[in-house]
Amino acid sequence: REVDVSHPTAKSMIELSRAQEEEVGDGTTSVIVLSAQVLSQAEPFLLNKYHPTVIVQAYTKALAHALEAAEQMAISIDVQKDHEWIAKLVTSSIGTKFSSRWNEKLVGMAIQAVLTVTETTLGGSPSVDIKRYAKVEKIPGGELEDSCVLKGVMFQKDVTHSKMRRRIENPRILLLDTPLEYKKGESQTTMEITDDKDWNTMLKLEEEYVERMCQDIIALKPDIVITEKGVSDLAQHYLQKANITAFRRLRKTDNNRIARAVGATIVSRTEEIIESDIGTKCGLFEMRKLGDDWFCFLEDCADPKACTIVLRGGSKDVLNEVERNLQDAMQVVRNVVYNPKLLPGGGATEMALAVSLRKAGQALQGIQQGPFIAVGDALEVIP
Repeated sequence: REVDVSHPTAKSMIELSRAQEEEVGDGTTSVIVLSAQVLSQAEPFLLNKYHPTVIVQAYTKALAHALEAAEQMAISIDVQKDHEWIAKLVTSSIGTKFSSRWNEKLVGMAIQAVLTVTETTLGGSPSVDIKRYAKVEKIPGGELEDSCVLKGVMFQKDVTHSKMRRRIENPRILLLDTPLEYKKGESQTTMEITDDKDWNTMLKLEEEYVERMCQDIIALKPDIVITEKGVSDLAQHYLQKANITAFRRLRKTDNNRIARAVGATIVSRTEEIIESDIGTKCGLFEMRKLGDDWFCFLEDCADPKACTIVLRGGSKDVLNEVERNLQDAMQVVRNVVYNPKLLPGGGATEMALAVSLRKAGQALQGIQQGPFIAVGDALEVIP
């Protein structure tokens, strides 16, 4: 997938592999092998002065026929109940990879993560966004067996003030994307102060502005305030006095995940906070130290629509490799959620399609018969 080539055919082969990786997440090699075989089957026809459009039309017919045949062979499953089937499917996908020793663990994690972030759109079809809502946190150290999928989210941040609470059960969580500090004006202004009282008035105005923001927040009695911007020392003081734990400068993506996990809405102005913006679905907030860093865990969420996958392992390389395999596994589960049908593996499907294409090819009339049957021959390269 990462090769730079100038040959036009080779370029499109690499594009094929890339598309396969993005759409399906697995089977990149098989795509290349199969398409190469189909191309080589086309060569004798070209030498016999067949027109390329004729060959392509035959190939398109063969594709349509193969898809129909595959539909008839497939068995349908229920994604929420038949975990056994999905597990078998994922195992066969990642069985040949580095992490095959921890297959059971990884397969379970992949299924759990994908089913957590699956939600139904308005049209009734499932939508799964693994990239955005299933975050993989790689923490070197510990055993691979310690990896898990949280029923909630975690992120690497410490509380802003040392006296704030570090463990809260059933917390009320407020998410902001505004700074809790005095806002500088857009345009540059110069103020000439002649009276020393005016200077104090100015400082006081700044303090009152921060205090008013904190009062707006405290009025709703949240236990945790998380903002994407900064929190000034004064704001920390007010929040800490109200027994509220605050986090600052969180990534926007993390904030979106927390919003989905705890059922909160991200608020842009403190004056506009209403009760329904507060997230209450989280069961336990706790700060834990893993390695040298403090992590904030928001766990035991009721029906979270986002999750964090914690991977532990000996070294960075091991973690990266396991993460790639886990991504593959999650892609496979995602595909099953979108289209819950299974076909037999181990080359059996390809052979059955080859036989079926040959039979159908016999019935075809005219010049397209040859290329149509050739597709069937090409499929035999997979087993």
